[in-house]
Amino acid sequence: MSVAPLLRKIFLVDLIKGLSVTFRSQHPDELITEQYPLERPWIAERYRGQPRMAVNPDTGESLCNGCGACALACPEKLITVTSDRDPVTKKKYMTSYTYDVSRCMFCGLCQESCPTDCIELSQDYEMALYSREGMTLDRVRLEKGPEPTEYAR
Repeated sequence: MSVAPLLRKIFLVDLIKGLSVTFRSQHPDELITEQYPLERPWIAERYRGQPRMAVNPDTGESLCNGCGACALACPEKLITVTSDRDPVTKKKYMTSYTYDVSRCMFCGLCQESCPTDCIELSQDYEMALYSREGMTLDRVRLEKGPEPTEYAR
């Protein structure tokens, strides 16, 4: 055994090199700390978060016509759309809509396939819950959106 590796082990050269890198980058001017609940982080423009369902601002009705294109495009098969046909106008209308966020991988295929631009993946990122029951969103919760929690000191 040569002397150089033995000296490296005794004097812990690798440890000292690693600590020098750590202490060099710990200057207070270079530290970035987010005070999370009080200061919201910057979210990228193309971030895909919790789904929302758009409504017509004039009438307050959903833009979804119940075509089911989003359910067909979803690779996880987590969207369920049921619709009926109006006997007078012969147009389809949505009767129920469910979206299971617990299995969603936020790929955006449902948003891309929607012909009426009704479903969109918003920038809402706070979706943590203690049970899976709250992760299945119905039409009302998708239209209303999440209720943000206000934090104060």
